[in-house]
Amino acid sequence: MLSYLARRLLTVFLPTLLGVSILVFGAMRLIPGNFVDIMLGLGADVSPEQRAAIARSYGLDRPLPVQYLIWLGNAVRGDLGTSLRTGEPVATIIRQRLPVTLELAALATLTSLLVAIPAGIISAVRRGGVVDALARVLALIGLSIPNFLLGTLLILFISLSWPVLPTTGFVPIADGLGDNLRSLALPTISLGALLAASIMRMTRSALLEELRQEYLTVARAKGLSGRAVVMGHALRNSLIPVITVVGIQTGYLLGGTVIVEQLFALPGVGRLALDAVLQRDYPLVQGTTLFIAATFVLVNLATDLIYGVVDPRIRRA
Repeated sequence: MLSYLARRLLTVFLPTLLGVSILVFGAMRLIPGNFVDIMLGLGADVSPEQRAAIARSYGLDRPLPVQYLIWLGNAVRGDLGTSLRTGEPVATIIRQRLPVTLELAALATLTSLLVAIPAGIISAVRRGGVVDALARVLALIGLSIPNFLLGTLLILFISLSWPVLPTTGFVPIADGLGDNLRSLALPTISLGALLAASIMRMTRSALLEELRQEYLTVARAKGLSGRAVVMGHALRNSLIPVITVVGIQTGYLLGGTVIVEQLFALPGVGRLALDAVLQRDYPLVQGTTLFIAATFVLVNLATDLIYGVVDPRIRRA
């Protein structure tokens, strides 16, 4: 197991982060305008010499390869740089915003699992019935509506027709768990709808395929009840593709928080990254993107490890 982890870290984790760092560093410099222009304003009465002096004070006058190597060397040592806008360490800013994003992603994932897996099981067991048709229609709707559109519709509906939940803002857990969950209810639905739809469809498809296997026919012939056959045998063996979907989509949730957090005015890492792009705060953009990429890869690595827990045949291989 340890050799497998080491191999994945060397062949997947580190190359992925290196590639992401190069792409983000280069893409930020291709966006029209730079930090000095954003800070001073395009109409500022500042001479070219003064602009050059400001750029030099922030180290932006050096060649791009030199800037990248300096930043990469510091990042390897755990220093993601300092925000050009606030002067605070990037790692500190991310740590302050991280709890909001983690809670939102955890709630979206947990809610999706609690809704989608039972719905997928019922849909597979009652294939061709009314419940199956309704579940498939809802899953199709969930896959078809982007999270920003769903969030906008929820805000309009709640604010105009049913004002029972807050449509913007965030309440920390320290100020009350109930108020905290209410402030995250709509963002959770917006972010988790796609994940729930994907899990439901995969659970249904994998379970239907497993129910056709001959060993389940033998189990029924031995007198096992339908519930025991489904829950005790078929479901566990059909979980591998479901875990794959959960792992991949959970990683994508962190990217989806950029839109959802901006839409609902949540002070998380996603909104932090978007604000940093608009302000051309290069170290902050690079740090937040690198963090999101690292989390995505780690989630996929954890998914691979869970395979061995669910299916011992994989662990032995």
